[in-house]
Amino acid sequence: MPKRLLIAIDGPAGAGKTSVSRKLAERLDYTYVDTGALYRAVAVRVDDMGIGSDDDAALEELLAGLTIRYEKRSDGPRVLAGNIDVTDRIREPKITMLASAVSARPVVREFLLDVQRQLGSEKAAVFEGRDMGTVVFPDADVKFFLIADIHERALRRFRELPTDPTLSLDKVEQDMTRRDRNDSTRDVAPLKPAADAVCIDSTKLSIEEVVEKMMAVVHERMNNSAP
Repeated sequence: MPKRLLIAIDGPAGAGKTSVSRKLAERLDYTYVDTGALYRAVAVRVDDMGIGSDDDAALEELLAGLTIRYEKRSDGPRVLAGNIDVTDRIREPKITMLASAVSARPVVREFLLDVQRQLGSEKAAVFEGRDMGTVVFPDADVKFFLIADIHERALRRFRELPTDPTLSLDKVEQDMTRRDRNDSTRDVAPLKPAADAVCIDSTKLSIEEVVEKMMAVVHERMNNSAP
């Protein structure tokens, strides 16, 4: 039986992490975990409660009574924060920016760290995020860091968003640039590739082409691992 691996895929927004991670998990018959959705779910509740993103005391109080879970349904996986289904809200631009801010708070990261590690304890999983290979799973069997040109990333994200006459491609790119800066310069778990991560530039590659590159690395690791 092939060795069960824990695979970490990091990278900035719009690099293709979600599509690639899902497809890779399908190819391997592994569990797919979108860790960004966990932070976005927290951000939704923070927004609902009117809590400042840097108000650690209020954040800690909120998290003390909060549970976040995935629920499989006929229309696809849903993300629930407490008993509230937040799936349709976690991609809103303001939630995206708020998630970036709250994810830098140690109280939030500590809260979700145990959740993520428990999900990965049995391996055979693909985790998508921003610090999977550097902080959450530094001993992951395979680590990837996916990048792409900022203009291409913004265009991809713009096409994903619901039609909104107030939202332009330039605005999406500006927000993405600001988030990149925030994520890569924050003191806690900054966005960066792990020293042993395999970096892949997806700018001119299709989803399938990126997955094929990853599959080659995964198969090599499986073949070279001791039984």
